[in-house]
Amino acid sequence: MGRIVLIVNPYATKVTEPRVREVEEALAKAGDVETILTEWPGHAREIADDAGVGAEAIVIFSGDGVYNEALNGTEFSAPMGYIPGGGTSVLPRALGLAREPKRAAEQLADAISAGRSRKIALGRVNGRRFSFSAGIGIDAEIVRRVDARGRRQGKRRPGDFTFARELMAIASEQRASFQPQVEIVGFGRAVCALVANGAPYTYAGPWPVHLVPGVTFEGGLGLTAPRSIRPLAVPGLINFAFTGRGNPDKLDLIRGTDLERIEVICDRPLALQVDGEDLGDVEQVVFDVDRETLSVLVPEG
Repeated sequence: MGRIVLIVNPYATKVTEPRVREVEEALAKAGDVETILTEWPGHAREIADDAGVGAEAIVIFSGDGVYNEALNGTEFSAPMGYIPGGGTSVLPRALGLAREPKRAAEQLADAISAGRSRKIALGRVNGRRFSFSAGIGIDAEIVRRVDARGRRQGKRRPGDFTFARELMAIASEQRASFQPQVEIVGFGRAVCALVANGAPYTYAGPWPVHLVPGVTFEGGLGLTAPRSIRPLAVPGLINFAFTGRGNPDKLDLIRGTDLERIEVICDRPLALQVDGEDLGDVEQVVFDVDRETLSVLVPEG
């Protein structure tokens, strides 16, 4: 049996020592497991850079932020697997893996033994890879505010309730009325830009949030950008988010699918998030796609 590198973020919401042991035991059915704990922000990137040499698979037990770090540290010499360890863990859920870590590890072990993987594209924003979503403006500002509440002094990130509360706070501050503040080259002015590499854009508890519907992991990028947001439009936008359905013109949305490149110019520095991680303020960004880049381990069926 080959070598399986297990990267674990011990600070992730659902990661505990007993669960790490369960994951190790499940993966051991497919190979020799080498467990490495992350110790500082960005450490997973360094680990993945070293781990891929000679490994049969790299498995990450964490949340979406450390998945993203590992994506940006590997040269893709080994297939990668993802075990839900964060509060949301969008990527493994979108790939069809179980939400329970032990069961997801069993699915990955089966995939490693069977040699079963799937080639997916990765998005990039100013060269930084992302697996499922990136946004400029409102959603990135929510991420920043949530991080300020939960990532100080080693605290774990708060859950979905805090995200919803921060969204309501921003809406209240603006009286649910938002004006254009970005120029999306070739599309026009918008309040913010939501860019997806796969679907769904995120989850709210058990429910998928379809802010950028019609996107596949094998295709190009998807774009949703509201030209403006008014109080009377909010119910329709909420319905769109949870169903992926609605008339873009009636909702005053810019929409695009299977795009190779998206350029956004901001009126002022705005927050940028990538796979749920705050990357600071930006004034101009370029999104593009690298097709069939990554082999990911997937469950049967």
